[in-house]
Amino acid sequence: MAILSVSCSMHIALIAHDGKKADLVSFVLQNKELVENAQIYTTATTGTHMERAGLDVTKVLSGPQGGDAQIAAMVATGKIDVVIFFRDPLDKHPHEPDVQMLMRLCDVHNVPLATNPAGAMLILKGKKGC
Repeated sequence: MAILSVSCSMHIALIAHDGKKADLVSFVLQNKELVENAQIYTTATTGTHMERAGLDVTKVLSGPQGGDAQIAAMVATGKIDVVIFFRDPLDKHPHEPDVQMLMRLCDVHNVPLATNPAGAMLILKGKKGC
């Protein structure tokens, strides 16, 4: 089994379902020091919320329009080091197959994936120590 490589220039994907976008923005703003030197990729709507909060991000398509699949492709090609996806487990999502594919590819390619603030904090603090 491969050991996680720690990269000082992290590439982080930030995604959130509609009911969790405010939570993700709040989490990032409260923990800015953990992502300050990272290249951040987001799905379109999440990215718009991040930009309104003053964060610099690179946006892909919205999740339902293929953005989750775009992030998954970046995971598969080694362009993403960490995925933080605040999912709303109490709502239905028409693009759930894309979400499942993204999560599966994180497992296949050994990319850390957090789906809630506690997991995101642990991953970012662990990766920050380079």
